[in-house]
Amino acid sequence: MIYDVIIIGAGPAGISASIYAVSRGVQTLVLEKKQVGGTIRQVSNVTHYSGITENETGKTFATRMYNQAIEAGVAFKFEEVTAVNLEAEIKEVETNKSRYQTRTVIIANGTTPRHLDIPGEQELIGKGVDYCLSDDLSLYKEKEIFIVGGSDGALKEALFLSKLAKQVTLIHFEEKLGAIVEFTSKAEKTSNLKICLHSRITNIKGRTSIETLEITDINTNETEIVEASNSYVFIYAGSTPNSSMYSTLNNVNGYIVANEKMQTNIPGVYAVGDICKKEVRQIATAVSDGAIAGIQAAAYLKC
Repeated sequence: MIYDVIIIGAGPAGISASIYAVSRGVQTLVLEKKQVGGTIRQVSNVTHYSGITENETGKTFATRMYNQAIEAGVAFKFEEVTAVNLEAEIKEVETNKSRYQTRTVIIANGTTPRHLDIPGEQELIGKGVDYCLSDDLSLYKEKEIFIVGGSDGALKEALFLSKLAKQVTLIHFEEKLGAIVEFTSKAEKTSNLKICLHSRITNIKGRTSIETLEITDINTNETEIVEASNSYVFIYAGSTPNSSMYSTLNNVNGYIVANEKMQTNIPGVYAVGDICKKEVRQIATAVSDGAIAGIQAAAYLKC
């Protein structure tokens, strides 16, 4: 069987592309490694996107996207893509379970959170160190929490956790936060949220859980050892594009280059969402990318 469109990744960009593609009568398959939603599934609450419901979480948003795509007639397979052959007219996508052929490919498999690469980080992942919140929010009740990062995402999670935790400390290496006014204004009014600027976590110690943190002031190079028994550290230090499989596509620092039609340098291959070289990475721009690619892929098939 040869599909008309295979979409790699089921975040907002991939789901949007699938809905627009299948609406134009093309046979569409979405391949997703884990769960629908991508990065947005991991956030505590979804903000700013038009049409979200009250108290929308990343998981509720992802569930509604998935249900909409299923109702539209999109096929899903939850398999990890391991290799692609994009140059031929009939393209091949290999997964950990099977091999698929398709006339067009839409790449939508986003980014992966960047690690700090400091002592103790790898050893304590899942033991207090993580890159997104657990489904069990009771874990954080009256706990001390440290968040690394200064972006909208980092501060938004800090504000959310401040409603549960005893104390939240946001650690950012620059002189000021990079978050929008909406979030910084709320932070100023949150008594149990401490902002620690021009600083980095440089060491995390513990065996089965976090015991101490080493926090270094990058201006003075002074280091403070913080007792942090049974605390949590969440790292929001940016991300890297999941583009290592796509070496034949033009890229800038790993981000795939696509034009206004979301076309790459290979005919019949499109790229959408956070994996693309772009200025703004938001749900709204991801959904827009997906809509364009779904429509353009369908038009390409009719040529």
